[in-house]
Amino acid sequence: MGVIDKLVVCGVGLIGGSFAMALRRAGMVRRIVGIGRSQASLARAVELGVIDEACSDWAAALDGADFVLLAPPVGQMDAVMAAMAPHLATGTIVTDAGSTKRDVIDATYRHLSGHLAYTVPGHPIAGAEKSGVEAAFASLYEGRRVVVTPLPENEPAAILRVREAWDACGALIHEMPPQEHDRVFAAVSHLPHLLAFGLVHDLAQRSNAEQLFSFAAGGFRDFTRIAASHPEMWRDICIANRQALLAELDQYLAELAHLRALLLSGDAARLETLFSEARAARNAWGEQFANSANPAASPE
Repeated sequence: MGVIDKLVVCGVGLIGGSFAMALRRAGMVRRIVGIGRSQASLARAVELGVIDEACSDWAAALDGADFVLLAPPVGQMDAVMAAMAPHLATGTIVTDAGSTKRDVIDATYRHLSGHLAYTVPGHPIAGAEKSGVEAAFASLYEGRRVVVTPLPENEPAAILRVREAWDACGALIHEMPPQEHDRVFAAVSHLPHLLAFGLVHDLAQRSNAEQLFSFAAGGFRDFTRIAASHPEMWRDICIANRQALLAELDQYLAELAHLRALLLSGDAARLETLFSEARAARNAWGEQFANSANPAASPE
């Protein structure tokens, strides 16, 4: 991979900041410029050495840029693409880190129709409960999967450039159609977050909430860990992927109804069978995950 002369990161938080730090550590970037909503956050990113300078407008940020990562919450992607479109030069590679792909691709066709050859959607499967640039670290993507969902209009060289950038971060790159991406992550990422937020919210609204939380221990901590994630980001993800998420929620409600029926009938044998099957599947996944994942990073 050739060195990126000027990298622009929109949204210098955990995801965007870690991408910048990983490429810098790999010696694959000469200059990193950040742009985003909060000048205070950008100033902190400069102070921490995550970016070299902060910009407040796209014209300055994109001047001479050859690679752009869009890493704001997905709800901002439409406005971001509209703002940057007039200032994009031919050949500048654009990719994103959005957790949903159909809505991001729709925004791409609306605003970057003249830049489709060089705009390659993507999604790094890495994250943590903490957010912001201070949570960023260079090894976040090591051994983690990154899904690339190329457009039919993409130049092969642009796809290769995006793959090479993530490869330099230590990631494992996979390609997937965007519709399949959104269905898969509705099941294994978006639904678990929705459930964790819902359970914590339910308990917090009860009259004996203080007592309940005072006795909560490891099981509650493990199940609800992701409810500490960024609310705005997960609001946007759930709304953007709501059709696939609703389908997964309906499937899960059917499973809950089945569990309720087993409890109501006192069917211990079938309940144990269900638990055993779930345990075996979870342990098999856990072993596979332990052998391939970066232990410093939490799955999104």
